[in-house]
Amino acid sequence: MAAPTTALPTAPPLRMAGRERLLLTLLLGAQFMVAVDFSILNVALPEVGAGLGFSLANLQWIATAFALAAAGFTLLFGRVADLVGRKRLFIGGMAVLGAASLLGGLSTGPVMLLTARVLQGLATAAVTPAGLALLTAAFREGPLRERALGLNGALMSAGFTAGAILGGLLTSLLSWRWAFLINVPVAALIVVLAPRMINDDRSGDRPRLDIPGAATVTAGLLLLVFGLTQAGEHGWTTPATLVALVAGAALMVAFWFVERRAAEPLVPTALLGRRTVIWGNLAGLIAFVTETSLVFLLTLYLQKVLGYSPLATGLAFGVLGLGTVLGGTFGGRAVGRFGARATILGGGLVQAVATVALVALGTGPNWIALLLAATFVGGIGNMLVIVAFMVTATSGLADADQGRATGVATMTQQIGITLGTPVMSAVATAAMAGNTGAGAVLGGVRVAIGVNAALVVAGSLLAAAFLGRARKSS
Repeated sequence: MAAPTTALPTAPPLRMAGRERLLLTLLLGAQFMVAVDFSILNVALPEVGAGLGFSLANLQWIATAFALAAAGFTLLFGRVADLVGRKRLFIGGMAVLGAASLLGGLSTGPVMLLTARVLQGLATAAVTPAGLALLTAAFREGPLRERALGLNGALMSAGFTAGAILGGLLTSLLSWRWAFLINVPVAALIVVLAPRMINDDRSGDRPRLDIPGAATVTAGLLLLVFGLTQAGEHGWTTPATLVALVAGAALMVAFWFVERRAAEPLVPTALLGRRTVIWGNLAGLIAFVTETSLVFLLTLYLQKVLGYSPLATGLAFGVLGLGTVLGGTFGGRAVGRFGARATILGGGLVQAVATVALVALGTGPNWIALLLAATFVGGIGNMLVIVAFMVTATSGLADADQGRATGVATMTQQIGITLGTPVMSAVATAAMAGNTGAGAVLGGVRVAIGVNAALVVAGSLLAAAFLGRARKSS
């Protein structure tokens, strides 16, 4: 009598099907476009201000209006995506982004432009977590999801770098208005294609939205981001900065207690208490804080010490973009082979070594070779950390919780991007001791780069240590 055969568990496929590739291309295209919007106006701000009559003091609101909306509402929209459907929110967000970009490109005054920037920020807060949740739900946990998240991280980081280059090119060759208008056809194409390519994920359950939690966390994030942007512009000890940061922190603490009592919380405290969520997001926060602030510091170096133009500065960061693309391409494979913990530790140490090498930068033109080599290698390490962070922060969760988890991860990303520049600006300014010459700028940049590298090492070691404990306890 033949022995009964036992069915072996089906392993996840190692290759993407044709439809999966198309879906991934669509989602990655949207995320790349959103990432470009973070930085495309940075080098064009003086041109925008001169064209629309912004005063020098109010120019920073072009960036702040976007950052406030993008970071303040991202966690709320991460939950809204679970309630109304990620597909609906993704398509609706892309439509708003296209319309807001058209409004920005046609602006005739400051109010019209700032309205467009707020709408762009709100659209980003909707599209980013919804798109990421669609991606994690479309690919089961394993090699394919890790590869998809790696490509997602690579294109988002590359988009941030490409935005600076593209903004400089468009402003120099055409007009700052094209920094907005270029989004319109891309958004329209995604809105047309998305209904056919994304499966309908609407659920029959219609849980209630946690209004107290949503109000508390949104107000808290808005105040924190406002405080951080004020710190970057006016210093950390001004009344507006201190009041905003203290009030924002108090509301975030209140949010924790609200969620503990909520019947249907915006983000369950059990999710926020998971070690993978806590330490994965810490690693991501450090990665975004350090790399975006390093771009700021090196912009100061290139323009104030070496005398580069904004366009030449943007082009110099193209090498960093190549490094992040390479890191993202291999990041998923690294996580699959070595694990997220080892990838965070290894990537962080590579980034730290490359960053600390930049302390040697000098005033001669030949130092650009060191800058290009170090930013390329550092970009690879940084992207390895970001991919491992995304995998860690969204793993081991049910599909129903992916919107919440990706909302938290997106919030981490937005806060990291917003936090890095004012923190490192404060460090560099303190080191300059009121001096403004090229030598003083170089000294301040060197000190801030050293702090940046130390922060990478500390964050990577902490995250790796506690993620190791989490694995042993699971």
